[in-house]
Amino acid sequence: MLLVDKPKGLTSARVVARIKRKFNVKVGHTGTLDPMATGLLVVLTGKRTKNASLFLRLDKAYEVKIVLGIETDTYDLEGKVLRQSNDEVTRDELERVLQDFHGDMWQTPPSFSAKKIEGRKAYELARKGVDVEMRPSKVSIHSLELKDFRFPDFTVACEVSSGFYVRSLAHDIGERLGVGATVAEVRRTRVGPYRLEEARGLDDILADNQAST
Repeated sequence: MLLVDKPKGLTSARVVARIKRKFNVKVGHTGTLDPMATGLLVVLTGKRTKNASLFLRLDKAYEVKIVLGIETDTYDLEGKVLRQSNDEVTRDELERVLQDFHGDMWQTPPSFSAKKIEGRKAYELARKGVDVEMRPSKVSIHSLELKDFRFPDFTVACEVSSGFYVRSLAHDIGERLGVGATVAEVRRTRVGPYRLEEARGLDDILADNQAST
């Protein structure tokens, strides 16, 4: 098992491919991180790849930087801007809205996501201009803490169930405030009992001939 601190700009699949090429073993990851996201990616090798489904069900934790006043089709800054707002939001207004995001809830995944729609990844259809109907899923927010607020930017730390999309969280917060919001940065800090502090950078792992934990 490898605990990788995924760099920005690489897909999870690309990380797996580079590790597979380096160590010449069967490799699989246990939960996709968007290319723009960084942080903990749990990678399994050899016979342990059979256990990937067990990791998918683990809770996860993230630190997310969100920008108010902008809405995009991908729910992050890499997407097409759909609308913008100059209306200012106060810290008190934001904190009141954040109080509504806790416990069990229904969440609609982004259309630009790896969620399967009739056997195909939603983002593949969305990129072709296909109108994708995303069905809401039951997820949970165990904790949500406002770490920093400097309008229009704010940062939250959250602990959530499997299947949770932080991009949808940002979008839903923006909808509730009426100004729109989108993700600027995402860093995954925990997967179940495994923490980012235990992870190593991808380049460091690739430079090591015995990298497994």
